[in-house]
Amino acid sequence: MQRRVFVKSGALALVTMGLSPRFLRRTAFGMELPGAAKGKTLICLFQRGAADALNVVVPHGETSYYSLRPRIAIPRPSARLGGGQAAIDLDGFFGLHPSLQPLKPLWDRGLLAPVHAVGSPSTTRSHFDAQDYMESGTPDVKSTPDGWLNRYLATKGTCEECASGSVRRSPFQAVAMTDQTPRILEGSAPAVAMTSLEAFTVRAGGTSAAEIEALYRTGSSDVVHASGSEMFDAVKMLRAANPQRYQPENGADYPRSQFGQRLREIAQLIKADVGMEIAFADVGGWDTHVNQGAATGQLANRLTDFAQSIAALVTDLGDRMENVVIMTMSEFGRMARENGNGGTDHGHAGAMFVIGGSVKGRKVHGKWPGLAAEQLYEGRDLALTTDFRAVFSEIASKHLGAAKLDAVFPGYSSHAPVGVL
Repeated sequence: MQRRVFVKSGALALVTMGLSPRFLRRTAFGMELPGAAKGKTLICLFQRGAADALNVVVPHGETSYYSLRPRIAIPRPSARLGGGQAAIDLDGFFGLHPSLQPLKPLWDRGLLAPVHAVGSPSTTRSHFDAQDYMESGTPDVKSTPDGWLNRYLATKGTCEECASGSVRRSPFQAVAMTDQTPRILEGSAPAVAMTSLEAFTVRAGGTSAAEIEALYRTGSSDVVHASGSEMFDAVKMLRAANPQRYQPENGADYPRSQFGQRLREIAQLIKADVGMEIAFADVGGWDTHVNQGAATGQLANRLTDFAQSIAALVTDLGDRMENVVIMTMSEFGRMARENGNGGTDHGHAGAMFVIGGSVKGRKVHGKWPGLAAEQLYEGRDLALTTDFRAVFSEIASKHLGAAKLDAVFPGYSSHAPVGVL
């Protein structure tokens, strides 16, 4: 193979498509299966920027909430207001932001379980550090080399069946719909990052997959040739899903936003039975220091897309939601008191949503700490009562079947379930 051909094809295949050489070497094992057995899937959705938990899951029964936020508080549930201006009541104390109306039917069906006052025990208010800790699963430990979901995949692979070769993994066991592999999936277990199915299966850096395949197969190097062959077997598997012809089911209508379209493609991969166990997507825009708004405005617009996208995903999957859990997360919450710019500054505890057929819904989980002055963390933030690892470990064990939680969450010994599943 000529050097220029090697550089061109190697860069396109390994860099543009976001695949590591380790992934390429291992893809062949998954290709020996005609299709992966149907199993459990976890979809992780990261709200990057620190979503304002108090205006997402609204404590409308808390008097202090309204005194802390005279301009941006969400009004109490009211038939008089209507029109998406008031909180959507859940249990008489908590409610949803009005822009989360698409999620209310999921609550009514018992598929939605919010968790409040949840987050990292770390005191950091840095986006970068807090996201790193949440994805590594090791708060205040910056040296952790891998993400907790990758550790789950790696430890799962040590069973006798996997070691003997009688169980083969799909190359698409873990898929991130992102520009590059997220921290949560970094590690020794293979994972795929792609911006879209169409980009992965049809084009890479302006060159067709068929052209790249031809370049690889002219090589005499066993390593290059084998990696290329394995990669294109993976491409063929995805092509069979027909990304361009996919039609959502059950009347699901995904927003045309990037987030909405990526959830649409996650649904497509689940239905294509390519063996995907972990799916990941993220969405930014939650850092609302200025002009956050209340029932309308900046946060409301972001929540509209968020809720419509998730509702469409659940609708599209239909009965498959019995084997799917969707988990949302954000690195921390916002300050309890609004600031002088009509927004909120970095806080501490936040809120999560857990959605699925096996979820204990119609209940806001977690211990509510209160918002009175003496109840606030450092006199300014919603206090933490649930470590995020308690939610993560419960889902990993009860939904995915993780048996080695100490390896998945090193340094965390309390695996008492929150009760969301």
